[in-house]
Amino acid sequence: MNLFFVIKEGFSGILRAKLPAAVTIVVGFFALVLLGLFATISLSFFDIIDEVRGRVEIEVFFPDASSDEAVQKSKDGIESLDGVKKVTYVSKDSAAVIFNREFGRDIVEILGINPLPRSAKVLLQPRYAGPDSLQVIVASIKAFDPSLDIRYNKVFLQQLEDNARLFTVLTAATGILIAIATVVLVGYTIRLAIYSRQQRIKTMRLVGAANWFISAPYVIEGGIQGVLAGGFASLAIYLLSDQLLLRYEPGIYEVLHPSTFLVYPVLIGLGFFLGIFGSTLSVRKYLRKA
Repeated sequence: MNLFFVIKEGFSGILRAKLPAAVTIVVGFFALVLLGLFATISLSFFDIIDEVRGRVEIEVFFPDASSDEAVQKSKDGIESLDGVKKVTYVSKDSAAVIFNREFGRDIVEILGINPLPRSAKVLLQPRYAGPDSLQVIVASIKAFDPSLDIRYNKVFLQQLEDNARLFTVLTAATGILIAIATVVLVGYTIRLAIYSRQQRIKTMRLVGAANWFISAPYVIEGGIQGVLAGGFASLAIYLLSDQLLLRYEPGIYEVLHPSTFLVYPVLIGLGFFLGIFGSTLSVRKYLRKA
């Protein structure tokens, strides 16, 4: 009976205080839409970063003095390293073909000989394509043969890593600010609802009702408002992504679309959590003062 009453009061509280509840849902809606857009862009950005990292290659050039057996041994050793996805061997003849394809000239006809070295293109797994991990891999490759010439774009990878870190900090800070604002606004709305029912709360205390019994309906009310705000926010992002972007900006849609599926349930769950958290803080603060 008590549990039924608590749940019923949580739902009926929204109907009794329509305006504060509507304000909370609307404010939470805009806050969660903004948070959802930031999350979608952030996830898409990190997907792009992973895709770029997945294309990072290290070029290893073998000295002409090395025998074929020594080259094969180094190649096998590189393939066994952690973080190495694929190793493609490029012979002198293959290097000449690549030169001809890129520059439209036969290097043997130009120079009379083929001076291009044998090499290996080392494709890395995305999580090993950071500057620190690359230094470890390069050192491991050098251990097979100190005379190996190893090249990769250090400047580009460092810039990529710096931009990823900066973007992570900015989006995290923005998300935290939006979450705090949502908690505060939900809390204030619940507090207004509590003050409007002070007499009812006093009566419940006089008959011996426990604090959890008094506060539970308001906590449920905050959770419901959060779920509604999260649901409406998910719907808005769906309309923006799957309707407007798909129709008018299909290129941007292809980039953002994979991340939106993760955002929908997260927004509803986050709205519920923020609603519960904000209302719990407000109810506890009021009951402590009372």
